[in-house]
Formats: sequence, C-alpha cells, structure tokens
Amino acid sequence: MDFDRYLAAKSLATLEELRLRVMFALDRHPLCRGIEFDVVSMPRNRKSNWTVTLQAVAPDALWEASDIVADIQEAYELAAAA
Repeated sequence: MDFDRYLAAKSLATLEELRLRVMFALDRHPLCRGIEFDVVSMPRNRKSNWTVTLQAVAPDALWEASDIVADIQEAYELAAAA
C-alpha cells in the first residue's frame, strides 16, 4: 500500500465547511480571535483551489493566523460545484 499517497490526499470540503473550519481554528488561538476573513474559490493551481483573505488582523497575530490557514489549506480541497 502506498501510504505517502494516502497521507498526501486532501479531503474535499464546501466553501461553507471551509469557512467554519477556518473560523473555529482562528477562534481557538487567543491572538486570532475576532479576525475577519473570507474563503474564496480560485482557479486551480499546483497546491490549492481556494484561499483565505484576512482583514483586520493585528500585527502580532498575522504569523499565527497565516500558519493556521496554511495548515487547513494543506488538508482540504474545495469540492467541485455540482
């Protein structure tokens, strides 16, 4: 069995599911609570087909918020619209 391929596979999620996952993840970090963001669909590139735009981020929370979003982007792929 090819475990590397299995572990590298991303789970599919809708835009609403991604918004909820990002919201809950940011709210768990004390510096990132209350950050305004939007999850945006974008044309597929090598790594992803969605991104997060962060607004109203305090300077001391920028790196933490970016790391949180990057971890979620590594795990999920936007499901194709039916």
